[in-house]
Amino acid sequence: MNNTVKTLILTLVSIFAVTFAAQSQGASKLQTNIKTNSVSSPDGRIKLEFSTSWMGVPFYQVSVDGKPFIKESGLGISYGGAAPTGHTVDKVQYRWEQKEIWQQPWGENKVNLSYYNEMKVTLLSGIATYEIIYFRLFNDGFAIRYTYNVDNAVQVPVTEDNTSFFFAENGTAWWQPADPDTYELEYRKTPLSEVGHANTPLTIKFDNGLYASIHEAALYNFPEMTIVRHPSDSLLFMASLSETIKGVTNIKASVGADFETPWRTVQIGRSATDLINSSLILNLNEPSKIADTSWIKPMKYIGIWWGMHLGVNTWTEGERHGATTAEAKRHIDFAAKHKIDAVLIEGWNEGWETWGNTQKFCYTCPYSDFDIKEVSEYAAEKGVKIIGHHETGGNISAYESKLDTSMTWYKNYGIDCIKTGYAGGIPGNFTHHGQYLVNHYQKVVETAARHNMMLDVHEPVKDTGIRRTWPNMMTREGGRGMEWNAWSRGNTPSHTVTLPYTALLAGPMDYNPGIFDILYTNTRNLPQRKQWNPNDTGDSRVNTTLAKQIANWVILYSPLQMAADLIDNYEGHPAFRFFEEFEPDCDISRAIDGEIGEYIVIVRKAGDKYFLGASTDETPREVTLPLTFLEKDKQYTATIYADGEKADWKTNPTDYTISEKNVSASDTLQIKMASGGGQAIIFAPTVKKQ
Repeated sequence: MNNTVKTLILTLVSIFAVTFAAQSQGASKLQTNIKTNSVSSPDGRIKLEFSTSWMGVPFYQVSVDGKPFIKESGLGISYGGAAPTGHTVDKVQYRWEQKEIWQQPWGENKVNLSYYNEMKVTLLSGIATYEIIYFRLFNDGFAIRYTYNVDNAVQVPVTEDNTSFFFAENGTAWWQPADPDTYELEYRKTPLSEVGHANTPLTIKFDNGLYASIHEAALYNFPEMTIVRHPSDSLLFMASLSETIKGVTNIKASVGADFETPWRTVQIGRSATDLINSSLILNLNEPSKIADTSWIKPMKYIGIWWGMHLGVNTWTEGERHGATTAEAKRHIDFAAKHKIDAVLIEGWNEGWETWGNTQKFCYTCPYSDFDIKEVSEYAAEKGVKIIGHHETGGNISAYESKLDTSMTWYKNYGIDCIKTGYAGGIPGNFTHHGQYLVNHYQKVVETAARHNMMLDVHEPVKDTGIRRTWPNMMTREGGRGMEWNAWSRGNTPSHTVTLPYTALLAGPMDYNPGIFDILYTNTRNLPQRKQWNPNDTGDSRVNTTLAKQIANWVILYSPLQMAADLIDNYEGHPAFRFFEEFEPDCDISRAIDGEIGEYIVIVRKAGDKYFLGASTDETPREVTLPLTFLEKDKQYTATIYADGEKADWKTNPTDYTISEKNVSASDTLQIKMASGGGQAIIFAPTVKKQ
């Protein structure tokens, strides 16, 4: 280690000491007659004030409805010897009433309103030529971004993000432990003051009744941000950047001399559903860089997938192989018959036999029992799309070397949508959520865009709204999804009524709902079924009712929405009619009612139909639902998929009813849900008889 590097490390250590000391004491103890600048949200409810301490440390504080929300909290990035002290304010500029109505080719809402006030603070210091802090205040929250110009530098080592959130009061938090490689962890519900090191979105209900979610927007060329509670104060939380290389904590990223960070965001609402209805994350991203988006289309799909997780089939070639030509054609036939857009095929290519070592996949080499030409031509004849699959096993360099070739190969067979996967360790000890992988994921998105390819990314970095800029980035896994129910104790009934208020605030999730064989009655005793996952204790099941599985097609938003069960379990099932009629390409979405981890009611409009999903945790629940979201001058037929009278997720999960009712916007429905249950409704305009 040379003297320059030693000096840099010592400098950064001292910076942290100064910053943590300042923030743990509270900025008010450090300030002496420092001028305060402020900006408010357009409706005036949220006010942010900026100032610097006598040491030149920048701080901010936020009030909501005139009451303290975030007390004096630190700002800035630690990089290349640049201390978060010694700053002077050069100038403060404002942009008022910035209003934009913008449209997207798909999304929860096709039309969105971006409406904010902005304060731009330019700071000078002895190391950076300038540092600009942008404060952008919306009616539903605020965001902070840093822009730097570092003098006499080519590459700048970034050590840490010093943004902090010093909350004025306690509350209840729903959070997931931070892990640089996975989001497939259960959510915890604790007092805010007991949150440890957490992933974002971190969702909070404060004791005063306000709701908030901490996250980030427009993540490019930077590690993801996590949140860690400061040891000196239980309500002071620090931003922390994910390691790019495991164990290397002194440098988190390397950037150019001119760089900007992602936005650090706080969404604020008076109800839990306000957080879901917010478009703040999307509004902080740039408009689409894809000029012609006509090829980007939401789809319903089934797949050769669930059988492998159940242990009925294998990804590898052999007597239990799932992705054979015959099975692919059988799934295509089913899709065509039931008005389903696409079929996902996993395990079709050579390389799965290397799993568990250094995975080496060939993305243009079908197994001998899978004829991609025959399958793709058959799908085209039937009017069904194929969703391809690229599992990398974490072998990033190998995948990048074949990226263009493999996408071109797929396009030659008419395949324009790919599910990618990154299950496994990354060579070089890189993490999944550090700068290296963030840049890789972005490279795949942009390469796919050049090939007119849509993406469904598993084992991703979390969504930060880049789908506005790159709308071919359709959906991500990024959570504890359906497969955990196949080979472990599974997800609790409260899990899927927590996700809409937490992980899904970041963006769409490929959860893979819709299992009808809840107890695996049709597969548990099949002779070919074998245990393959060490978490499988032999008593796995889906911990919901059937009606809740149907409702989750609406609740767990994804523009690529899957009916995940084995197709044999859908054939002839009356309840599968819901998925046949369901439209994943919605125009308007609204969360109507709910509480975090307890229950949720969401309605989505697609064309002239409305699709409603409601679900509950372990507590049976009845919700009164005014139908004011329907168009006032129309009559509708409501087709209701509900829990049966004796339904219970534990004892009688498949008891359900289907009924019809004529309704209008002036009517009210009672949504009755069993323990672990739900309800799904299709509202279709009534067709008058001639």
